[in-house]
Amino acid sequence: MHHTIMEAEQRKTGYSYTIGPYMEPVLTVKPGDSVAVETLDCFECKLENESMRASDIARIPFLNPVSGPIYVEGAQPGDALAVRIRSIVPRGDQPRGTTCLQKYFGGLTPTSRSLSAPFPEIVRKVAVHEDGVAWNRKLTLPYQPFIGTIGTAHLLFSTDTLTPGNHGGNMDLPDIVPGATVYLPVRKDGGMLFLGDCHAAQGDGELCGVAIEFPTTTTIEVDVVKNWPIEWPMLENDEFIMATGSVKPLEEAVRTAYDNLIGWMVSHYGFNKWDAYFLLTQAGRVRVGNVVDPCYTVGASILKKYLVPTDDIDFDALAREKA
Repeated sequence: MHHTIMEAEQRKTGYSYTIGPYMEPVLTVKPGDSVAVETLDCFECKLENESMRASDIARIPFLNPVSGPIYVEGAQPGDALAVRIRSIVPRGDQPRGTTCLQKYFGGLTPTSRSLSAPFPEIVRKVAVHEDGVAWNRKLTLPYQPFIGTIGTAHLLFSTDTLTPGNHGGNMDLPDIVPGATVYLPVRKDGGMLFLGDCHAAQGDGELCGVAIEFPTTTTIEVDVVKNWPIEWPMLENDEFIMATGSVKPLEEAVRTAYDNLIGWMVSHYGFNKWDAYFLLTQAGRVRVGNVVDPCYTVGASILKKYLVPTDDIDFDALAREKA
């Protein structure tokens, strides 16, 4: 069955600025259903032109609105939601994306407000089409849309939509694209899925803190993986599997993501943990989602063609021998 969450409907009930267990679901679906979600950009589409400044409309924490929650029938704590991203399409007659500089926000922002001058506030509006993002008259960036914020509810507490964590949230991970499946932990009945904050393009780290933010119609298919009690979001596509970590400092995010990836290789692909550790040292890859949010996000991945466990070495015996 196909469902739609319309912008008009969502505005009546209010977009959410938290991901948590206490809102009433805006939609209830069955496993295998698809949902088309009309999303806003991170500024609620209020930065209408380049003469404005983000400080004219930005009111923290009321940034990064998400749609939801979506209740998935049959999803129970200890399961995982499987969210397959089918498409992300620009919305509007003449779709445009927004990026900007803000006074004290971004990866290279001044760290001392009393001793450092703020950055200039500059807004850029760019045309966004499925054949490219018109950065300037001479340069067109590839249209590489992804979901910046997607997550499920914790059992007892809510998290603001600016903060990523083990629920997902504002990961800004450019691999959450059409064709990928995101696995999210279920900690409350129904999963309570939220999503929004789509980007038309973004470099690793989301350096200034604002990618090409744009309103979309994003279509997903939702399913339930029974009895898979994952602690962190996972992701896969036809080429690789990826595990995430969203913490500070950045090296801890790398460690968390790789630790989760080793666990996945052991539980689903037949690896010994030391074999997985060895292999990831040689063939693992790291993707930095953002280094600007309250927690930093890293995705650690390995190509599926390398998921071949070593079957002629007893790593546990070697570990005992060397102990």
